[in-house]
Amino acid sequence: MATNKQELTELRLDKWLWAARFFKTRAMSVEAITGGKVHLNGHRVKPSRTVRCDDELTITRGTERFHVFVRGLNDKRRPAKEAVLLYEETEESIREREEVVELNRLQAANIKQPTHKPNKRERRLMDRFRGRSD
Repeated sequence: MATNKQELTELRLDKWLWAARFFKTRAMSVEAITGGKVHLNGHRVKPSRTVRCDDELTITRGTERFHVFVRGLNDKRRPAKEAVLLYEETEESIREREEVVELNRLQAANIKQPTHKPNKRERRLMDRFRGRSD
């Protein structure tokens, strides 16, 4: 996890998030950081803030929330198997994410899916119900 035969000691936060594959592009990681979705050691930071090994990160991506500790630095985006080595997620974080996934699955099971596309008459009834009568 080094570049040019020298070990990295610190790296920009936006670049680390991109290399660790939390976000698909660096622009997306910058947007998340400036939007307050990423906290470093419990504080809101800027994208240019440097991250070091053993730093604590809280990352919110959509409905997922990750609580990780930085274990390695790499300024290049590597395969997912190598990217996982850059951080260590806490057991509590993993458990909470699994609970949210299970809850979403159970809620989706309760929603009755339509069996067909509404025809013209049904669409007109729905429009009247919604108050959109033309």
